Amino acid sequence: MRNSQLHVAKPGLPVPPGVELDSDGAQFSILSRHATGVTLLLFENSEDDTAYMEYILDPAINLTGDIWHIWISDIKEGQLYGYRIDGPYEPVHGHRFNPNKLVLDPYAKAVSGNHTWDFTMAVGYDPRSEKEDLSFSKTDNVQHSPKCIVTGLHTDNDRTTRPLTISMDETIIYELHVKGFTFSSTSGTTAPGTYRGLAEKIPYLKELGITAVELMPVQEFDEFENVNVNPLTGEKLKNFWGYSTISFFAPKAQYSYSGKMGEQVSEFREMVKQFHNSGIEVILDIVFNHTAEGDHLGPTINFRGIDNSIYYILKNDKRFYHNFSGCGNTLNCNHPLVRDYILDCLRYWVVEMYVDGFRFDLASILGRDQKGNILSNPPLLERISEDPILRNTKIIAEAWDAGGAYQVGAFPGRWAEWNGVYRDDVRSFWRRDTGTVRNFATRLTGSYDLYGSLNKNPLNSINFITCHDGFTMNDLVSYTTKHNIANGEHNRDGENNNLSFNLGIEGNDATPLIHSLRNRQIKNFMTTLFMSQGVPMILAGDEFRRTQQGNNNAYCQDNEISWLNWELLNTHSDIARFLKMLIHFRKQHPVLRQARFATGETATGFNAPDCQWHGIQPGKPDWNDHSHSIALQLNGRYTRLTHERTDRDIYMVFNASLYTLTFQLPRPFNGSKWIDIIDTSRESPYDILDETDASLMEEKEIRVKKLSSRVLISTE
Repeated sequence: MRNSQLHVAKPGLPVPPGVELDSDGAQFSILSRHATGVTLLLFENSEDDTAYMEYILDPAINLTGDIWHIWISDIKEGQLYGYRIDGPYEPVHGHRFNPNKLVLDPYAKAVSGNHTWDFTMAVGYDPRSEKEDLSFSKTDNVQHSPKCIVTGLHTDNDRTTRPLTISMDETIIYELHVKGFTFSSTSGTTAPGTYRGLAEKIPYLKELGITAVELMPVQEFDEFENVNVNPLTGEKLKNFWGYSTISFFAPKAQYSYSGKMGEQVSEFREMVKQFHNSGIEVILDIVFNHTAEGDHLGPTINFRGIDNSIYYILKNDKRFYHNFSGCGNTLNCNHPLVRDYILDCLRYWVVEMYVDGFRFDLASILGRDQKGNILSNPPLLERISEDPILRNTKIIAEAWDAGGAYQVGAFPGRWAEWNGVYRDDVRSFWRRDTGTVRNFATRLTGSYDLYGSLNKNPLNSINFITCHDGFTMNDLVSYTTKHNIANGEHNRDGENNNLSFNLGIEGNDATPLIHSLRNRQIKNFMTTLFMSQGVPMILAGDEFRRTQQGNNNAYCQDNEISWLNWELLNTHSDIARFLKMLIHFRKQHPVLRQARFATGETATGFNAPDCQWHGIQPGKPDWNDHSHSIALQLNGRYTRLTHERTDRDIYMVFNASLYTLTFQLPRPFNGSKWIDIIDTSRESPYDILDETDASLMEEKEIRVKKLSSRVLISTE
């Protein structure tokens, strides 16, 4: 037992929030407006059921405004701590204080992750009582709760590691799950499923050509909170994805290879440094719309026990929570104190952890007021956009929520957005749905209907066809319906409208002809994505036809369904090669990544329009509802308006019909002939060619086979 007499306590200061070490000890502070008492507990071990020292804060000297604070001597890096907070337990008035529950410091930089927590012990009420949450729990949960960890002073004062600030027009995003990316034995990493293991794959990602990894949640969460069981195997399911945060400042301990008692902080930083050394940005998927505390019957982990009425949007009766997240509660993002907390958190991840940007899950919630109404000018969204520290970071919104808000195109200022409309329209076109060609054309040229106002441009659109939520690209062309029985929810979970098509046979087992058509469709999707104006995002493993066996909601599958099988990289090396060369082609041609919308008109100083639509005859596109093909010609001269150089023309044809079509070639705006680059109907390595290897087109027309794409480039 540590000698508690070593510690000397002083009143301390109300700032900064959380814990700050100095040469002699540490400053602790925590905000609670409605608390009547706060006790700081110090622990020796993460599973201790008793603190070796408790400090009861005196409001006369340890309270400034709403901030409780204390300074304690002889506190070192690695010290474990937590709080008990007393106050009214009055759910009908919005208060749920319970001093029998250990609560986490919202500013904790690390949380003990070396044992399994039991948050069933953290509920603030008596679960046996008929009064449910109106009862009061006297059960102490200290032993079963995680503890906060005091982290060391950040000594990287030279700041040689900084966000990369790659421009949006050069950005290519690769979404991945830290554990799932390398946990399979097929990954060939020495530290599978960890930050270090992910860093080992940087050479692969660099060679592929991506410029940013978007990491699914890495803020600390409880992977064992899921109570469901796989009915097929009896396996207890998990919260694998992590969209249920318990500590927003703390990187997940289980993703650390070196240790789970604070080492996760330095290991995460080292991973980011290695990405930056290779010219790749790190973007975090962050979940500020709700927390792991759930609804009125959920556990007391931090915010609920610190000041429930401030941190959450409560209904008029104060007892129940608004549930715009679909996960039980909604964070009160536009309360001034919560806004400050969110901004402090974002700044920390940028300044101290070096990250380059954020993707905000269910970001429409960040635009709701304290009663849950959608704001016309949300202060939090503006603050994030204009914050001077965050100014050069990428901020990406999932522009909808579970409360009915769908705001794609509506986020203000420099916000980019996951373009769910792009996903749906591209899928519908290649599925040969009726009346899709006009929408497909709009998505191809940057979604002017969504981003053509409020000084936005195509680079506000994050284009994607697949992401973690839904089918993989392989499954998109292999399954017409979802297969989620293994999730333990009777196949009721997951999206029903997937806009997918199995090409004739359900599942991965199919004839050689069907497999060939699936390969072609995957290349069509990839070609569409990288020929489109906007910022492309691809899902990890799509480049080698990763499958989830038809599961379109694998949030709970910590197994082969979610782990990438790297042996598929050899099996489907043709797809990986195709994507690699496609990315290279896009990087070479700024005409594909402009910060302006094409108008189809001839601007002053030019002798031809910036683009032109074609059908099987030049200048005659077929916009009929039954049309399943379209061709687009881009004028490379116009890139001088947004880049330092002009480009060549690009002519692209997309034929989603079941017939081979012959397209008469238009004359290039610039140059004299066309060069044949991409034909998705050809087998590898002839499906995509390097420009130096491609041949001139002597013909005046091209044949575009069914379900295929072709791309030509003009001579210089």
